[in-house]
Amino acid sequence: MTQAQQVRDALCATLRGWDIELIPITTTGDRFLDVPLSSIDDKGVFLKELEEALLEGEIDCAVHSMKDVPTEQPPGLTIAAMLHREDARDALIAAVELAALPRGSTIGTSSSRRITQLRAFRPDLRCAAVRGNVDSRIRKWREGQYDALVLAVAGLKRMGFTQCIAQILPLDIMLPAAGQGAIGIETRTDDYRVINIVSVLDDPVTHCAVAAERAFLAALGGGCRRPIGVYGELRDEQLHLYGRIIDEHSNAVIEGKISGRSQECEVIAQNLARQLLATT
Repeated sequence: MTQAQQVRDALCATLRGWDIELIPITTTGDRFLDVPLSSIDDKGVFLKELEEALLEGEIDCAVHSMKDVPTEQPPGLTIAAMLHREDARDALIAAVELAALPRGSTIGTSSSRRITQLRAFRPDLRCAAVRGNVDSRIRKWREGQYDALVLAVAGLKRMGFTQCIAQILPLDIMLPAAGQGAIGIETRTDDYRVINIVSVLDDPVTHCAVAAERAFLAALGGGCRRPIGVYGELRDEQLHLYGRIIDEHSNAVIEGKISGRSQECEVIAQNLARQLLATT
């Protein structure tokens, strides 16, 4: 809802005099907060109900965290715009930085991507599942249920919890999920009126980087549950893409980076995926 409010405010600032209504919709991921996401047999656990409402014409657009959006979208729907990306990195919520945590500390996270990268850096740490929105996770940490948490910097900033950050984890320790930190606006493919309206919010730099990250994920055949980290950034019209795959059993890390013209972002991503797959 915080992200949807951000999109509405941005549209209202651009389209003065318009009335934009927020329609709250509860998704599968919202309903089952007491079970790991990996146990829910549905790729788009935070999208399905919103996309159904879109296809049925009940809403004009849907707002998503891009890291929750599967690489394959339903026919008839498209990501028409992505807002300027917030910090894509992950943050450690704790009293001390990651290297200083006592041996055997319990870190709350349900993400296999985060768990495997944490174990690759600190195999002595214990990871325990945690679900719920940002404020409920912070509350559980403050109550002592966890020694630390790993959460996206973007969500902490949007919810006003940056004071809890002990360390923003560097990319050599923790690569983010594809699309992390980016907000996407989904519309019907043939609704050109709405596409034209929301396109004013599209940030081409974000769109290019996230498209490359999602292409990398798709080329590996991965979804949000596979331990894959990827991050793309544009500098001087060049796309620099970093990718990492971690074996869940051995904690072996396969990683690489590639650069190329930003106009060829998806080709660059596919090349990096082939490069990493060739070393497995």
